[in-house]
Amino acid sequence: MNHPTQIDRIESSHGRPAIRLDGPDGGVPLLLLQRFRGTIDDWDPAFIAAVFRDRRVIRFDSAGIGRSQGTVPHTIGGMAAVAAEVVSLLGLSQVDLLGWSLGAVVAQQFALDFPHLIRRLIVAGSSPGPVADGPQQHPRVPQVMTKSENDEDDFLFLFYPPSECATAEGRASLARIKSQADRGPATSAPALMAQVKAIPAWSGVLHRDGELRLPMLVANGALDVMIPAYRSYVLAQQAPDAKLILYPGAGHAFLFQDIEGFARDIEQFLEG
Repeated sequence: MNHPTQIDRIESSHGRPAIRLDGPDGGVPLLLLQRFRGTIDDWDPAFIAAVFRDRRVIRFDSAGIGRSQGTVPHTIGGMAAVAAEVVSLLGLSQVDLLGWSLGAVVAQQFALDFPHLIRRLIVAGSSPGPVADGPQQHPRVPQVMTKSENDEDDFLFLFYPPSECATAEGRASLARIKSQADRGPATSAPALMAQVKAIPAWSGVLHRDGELRLPMLVANGALDVMIPAYRSYVLAQQAPDAKLILYPGAGHAFLFQDIEGFARDIEQFLEG
């Protein structure tokens, strides 16, 4: 198949998902699954550049998101099935998978439902499902994250700690994201609501954690107000072959706050 470096579309049973492939061909590609209400254009381009230096990196808008046609599935399993179909339509026998936030929830379900398609799993800023004990998310999070539009202050609250350094890093990342040419449409209100309904209905993976036997890197910012780092610890403690890394002074968007550090950790994990 021809591997584009620009936005392209493929025919699928879920419509025509928008897809972008970056980096050199060959080897096991890295498939990225995006956060809640995020699109193909909401990855920090500096992060993308850091991770595709030596490998093919695949991004796509799932069904009903951003540039993609179709309807957002109302279950996490349905979202994982869309990702699995993208892998198959690209003619890939196996991928490494990096999911961030909601994308990492989908990635965990993908690993359970389609284990033959995944070699290694990176769970970034996410949760294994309901965790009753330990720290809980900041009480303002649900109201802020479901606003019809999020402004810069909303993103800074949700994704970055309030320190001067973290705030500056957050503003720089948001500027890089916004400066990209030809940005596609934002996630629509119906798509947002479908995601909102799917998240609490997900039963999680802890009752099936023994099935997650693939190598797994679990990572988060130590100061995440959206999905507390304790939940990353719970997942890493119970999955059979998981490594946990917490980034000090970082929040939910630790992957954009410490790009070079996380890129090195990704490289070591995928090559390990």
